[in-house]
Amino acid sequence: MTQPIHVLIVDDIRNNITALEASLARPDLSVLKAESGPAALELLLKYEVALAILDVNMPGMDGFELAEFMRGSPRTAHVPIIFLTATAQDTNRTFRGYEAGAVDFLYKPFDSRILNSKVDVFIQIERQKQQLATQLATVQQLLDANEMLMAVLGHDLRTPLSAVIASAEYLSRFVKDENVANIGTRIKSSGMRMVRMVDQLLNLARLRGGRVTLQPRAVELTTLAKNIVEEYEARVGKGRIFVLRQGDTLLQADGDLLSQVFSNLIGNALQHGLEGAAIQVRLEGGAQDVSIIVQNAGEIPPDVLPNIFAPYRSGRRQHESGGLGLGLYITREIARMHGGDVKVRSSAETGTIFEVTLPRVARPTTGDRDDNAQTFRLG
Repeated sequence: MTQPIHVLIVDDIRNNITALEASLARPDLSVLKAESGPAALELLLKYEVALAILDVNMPGMDGFELAEFMRGSPRTAHVPIIFLTATAQDTNRTFRGYEAGAVDFLYKPFDSRILNSKVDVFIQIERQKQQLATQLATVQQLLDANEMLMAVLGHDLRTPLSAVIASAEYLSRFVKDENVANIGTRIKSSGMRMVRMVDQLLNLARLRGGRVTLQPRAVELTTLAKNIVEEYEARVGKGRIFVLRQGDTLLQADGDLLSQVFSNLIGNALQHGLEGAAIQVRLEGGAQDVSIIVQNAGEIPPDVLPNIFAPYRSGRRQHESGGLGLGLYITREIARMHGGDVKVRSSAETGTIFEVTLPRVARPTTGDRDDNAQTFRLG
């Protein structure tokens, strides 16, 4: 149902109010009437108005003073004001009206056609604002529903997946039949890939739903990198991933989110780099920024490179990937949340190099700060 649009008329002479009300009468417009400044302020506390038409010459609080009160309140500071006056045209009074926040200044007797054409503009603007507010509320509901769906799916999928992975682990380790053990290993690998897919979908839902909260604290990137590398070494063996540090790698950032960055970049190098080739994780500390550089052998095809950070991208050997093509997209969004960014370069000679640059103190580029946390809407 369409909400009525309110227009406020303020005049100390009742006949003037009646004439204005008659001039503005239309089905989609609700006219609020006040015969003094204080009465008008009371109405402004109750209603959201699209326009205020104020008489300048009123006893007590005149139109200019009322306008100053309106401009001083966050609730009414945005309300456009048209001044009406029966006084002869005076340049100084006109300037004072505009200084008080007027969008127009009309003199009595006014032409009702001119007044209505001006009012129509503000009615259209208010209607557009209402439509945008409705669309925004609908989008927010969809985002909330999507996030809830992802959370439920994540929880419900993880429970059977954990049982599948545990059973596969048992088959691969303790069953003597080599064929059965191999089947168990393949089942475990597929289960772990499904877990990563679920995690990526949940991360994407949180990012696009504006539910990722940045919690900066002191983080030693070298320690963080080594912890993630150790997790991967438990799966792929030692001696393939090397961590190198140059300079000071301590910064103020969200360690949990940066753990995802390391995991995504190293996982990407393992999945798409040359089989068995070494992977370098270099950490370089500068005066203002710290860089995370992950390099692996193998070249990204030129046609893939321009869209490498797009969600659900079609990357190298995507059909063999351990995810949905969201890891690099999430990596870029996390870097930008900190006020940094990520870039990639790739060639047959140097291989593929992803470089994430982060400020030593997180400089969020968007979002609202809430004491010790910052929440972001990204997409």
